[in-house]
Amino acid sequence: MAGGGIGPGPGNGKEYPGNLTLYVTVTCIVAAMGGLIFGYDIGISGGVTSMDTFLERFFPKVYRKKNADKDVNQYCKFDSQTLTMFTSSLYLAALVSSLVASWVTRKLGRRLSMLFGGVLFCAGALINGFAQNVGMLIIGRILLGLGIGFANQSVPLYLSEMAPYKYRGALNIGFQLSITIGILVANVLNYFFSKIHWGWRLSLGGAMVPALIITVGSLLLPETPNSMIERGNHDEAKARLMRIRGIDNVDEEFNDLVAASEASKKVEHPWANLLQRKYRPHLTMAVMIPFFQQLTGINVIMFYAPVLFTTIGFKDDAALMSAVITGGVNVLATLVSIYYVDKLGRRFLFLEGGTQMLICQIAVAICIALKFGINGTPGDLPKWYAVVVVIFICTYVAGFAWSWGPLGWLVPSEIFPLEIRSAAQSINVSVNMIFTFVVAQVFLTMLCHLKFGLFIFFAFFVVLMTIFVYFFLPETKNIPIEEMVIVWKEHWFWSRFMTEVDYPGAAGKGSFNGGVEMGKGGDGYKRV
Repeated sequence: MAGGGIGPGPGNGKEYPGNLTLYVTVTCIVAAMGGLIFGYDIGISGGVTSMDTFLERFFPKVYRKKNADKDVNQYCKFDSQTLTMFTSSLYLAALVSSLVASWVTRKLGRRLSMLFGGVLFCAGALINGFAQNVGMLIIGRILLGLGIGFANQSVPLYLSEMAPYKYRGALNIGFQLSITIGILVANVLNYFFSKIHWGWRLSLGGAMVPALIITVGSLLLPETPNSMIERGNHDEAKARLMRIRGIDNVDEEFNDLVAASEASKKVEHPWANLLQRKYRPHLTMAVMIPFFQQLTGINVIMFYAPVLFTTIGFKDDAALMSAVITGGVNVLATLVSIYYVDKLGRRFLFLEGGTQMLICQIAVAICIALKFGINGTPGDLPKWYAVVVVIFICTYVAGFAWSWGPLGWLVPSEIFPLEIRSAAQSINVSVNMIFTFVVAQVFLTMLCHLKFGLFIFFAFFVVLMTIFVYFFLPETKNIPIEEMVIVWKEHWFWSRFMTEVDYPGAAGKGSFNGGVEMGKGGDGYKRV
């Protein structure tokens, strides 16, 4: 761990044998494609809402303001609650479905939850592609959101449970990589489809492709051993575990999974159980990590990249191309995270990414302030000035893409005990969707009123979340998912919630793995 923590194996001396097999790698790649539907939608929304043909048909008032050269404050061109509802209604629906998805994921398995997600998303894409009015658009978006709620609930859990603990970070980040690829593909398609009069229909209807990928993929994927044990299929689960680990000697890991499952079955009400004192660290992370992830301001860039670039003076084609560039940076930086997350650890990437995002947000605020000031006076950006703005935004996106982007999904999915895992993951997805909805709904209004100060607003939260990680998030790399309790037992703050009654051997200095002194080092760890 950072600050002198645990070495390459689990904290209690266990190191489960097993390899990163081709079977697991292919399985996780297919499952991770569930992120495509989320990413495609994030990327497609901003591009479509900047297309004149789309605005003229569905949002004529916004269309007229957008094309008014001198009479409208540049910051307020796209300020329309109906327009933002088109984007944000999806995330409200995802919030609702994530609560149902928790039960489906726990009782019926991870694969079925993914299947529901793909089918619902496919239906939403069809309705949006053939939309004749705003009502059809909203209904389509709600179905898309229901699908995303199921996929975001099940895919990160599936990946964390299938992956060997030494490679869990890299394989789980495949989900975020798929999200970034979906965003990039959507931005590229928007760029080309914008040149066709009805291109917005192709952009919206194109969501059927990633929906079909996850739908078919869910039918072909194996269920996780954790889920099979949870539902009483022990013999099949052991055979599956041997297959995915590539060895016959899986007794130790299998027995730990069974023990965790037996403990989880004693929990009759996992939702109420989350409020128990011993789960206080898990509940805190399930709420704070997705909260801070959305308050980085990343979705301001990703939802509304073309709108934002148009607002700060780019022409339509240039705005869409700039969105393509930021999407490409997003994908490449996520690959960096896949390579380093199990080497440098989660905390290092969180802290470095937060610092990088903070610097870039302040720089972008200064650039926009110097160009448009308080009144938002429109005008053409000099080419060099436009390049500077894009560079800072791309650097900001890179910082997010190798830190809070993938780790915001990875860390919550790996820290929850099995008995509360589905419920806690549902809380994680729900909080994420609540604040995704809020940010999407109020962004254009905030931009109109706060102007360049909007970036300072998000920078403030980046400072808060970086401080939060520094003091309260323990390192979780190379810890088997069923042994994760160790990171809370050894943390300077969270150890006080780990009582001797709940976790025998947890209380008292020196009781666990050599002991821990409180308040030592950046993450509160020190070997004694």
